[in-house]
Amino acid sequence: MTVGVALSATGPDNQIDATVRLAREAAAAGLRSAWFGQTFGADSPQLAAIVGREVPDLQVGTSAIPVFGRHPLLVSSQAQTAQAATHGRYHLGLALGTKPLTESAFGIPYERPIARLREFLTALRQLTETGSADFHGELITAHTPLPARVPGAEGGVPLLVAAMGPQALRVSGALADGILPYLAGPRALAEHIVPAVTAAAEAAGRPAPRIVALVHGVVTGSPDAARRTATEQLAFYEQFPSYARAVALSGAKRAGDVAVIGDEKTVAAEVRRYRDAGATEVVFAGTDLAGEADRRRTWELLGELAGDGAGH
Repeated sequence: MTVGVALSATGPDNQIDATVRLAREAAAAGLRSAWFGQTFGADSPQLAAIVGREVPDLQVGTSAIPVFGRHPLLVSSQAQTAQAATHGRYHLGLALGTKPLTESAFGIPYERPIARLREFLTALRQLTETGSADFHGELITAHTPLPARVPGAEGGVPLLVAAMGPQALRVSGALADGILPYLAGPRALAEHIVPAVTAAAEAAGRPAPRIVALVHGVVTGSPDAARRTATEQLAFYEQFPSYARAVALSGAKRAGDVAVIGDEKTVAAEVRRYRDAGATEVVFAGTDLAGEADRRRTWELLGELAGDGAGH
């Protein structure tokens, strides 16, 4: 199992420069991958491409681009460009997004998200694997009157989905290479998420899916204060059914309860629990929630875990 970190440079004069500095620090600590969220600011595939060029020891990934307000042709161009720039080290994550953000930001209806995800993945797979598409669905049309291949990205792009609900897991198992669950603890993974996506992949004749578990957490000597901060930071997600369900299936009441917080022994044990629950990769987010010193302490531990196979 590999161990990575989600990078988010806050308050810098230049976000790109600051992110590259963080990525270099992550690689020096022994971490294996760096992941970038997609909001309304920096373009995450571009950021991943830049970091991947500057820091060649890291795998880089996007977690995750919403399928609403995007088109497979454009996302394919972004992903293939990042893949060529990093010589095969880029991983593309997609997400359903949410109704409030989709409708308020883009002014488009958030309708039939599972059908859109299915069509988006189908068209995108054609584009990233062959450089062309001739897809005509109910919701999406993707046709290439001109070549869409990016030389250097012939190996394709791994497609992952931030899926946790039953329908999204079925589509992801059948059409994607893996999933990116967030705020889903080991219990939710082992009992619900991993079995569902694995069964869907088997039924579709696909290889066992990657399970890239995104974990909010930090190594700290002040766990109570860090837990309170995490609870405040993560309360936003509790309004969305998919996250609320994952939290409940994890045996928790609040999203902050799923965060992995404690000393080195505690956090290392939790990483092993994720591994035992079926995670093929663990990516820590929110490692700055208790300050810079604890972020560095966390990265040091995670780098050690990455080096020894997360506890093996």
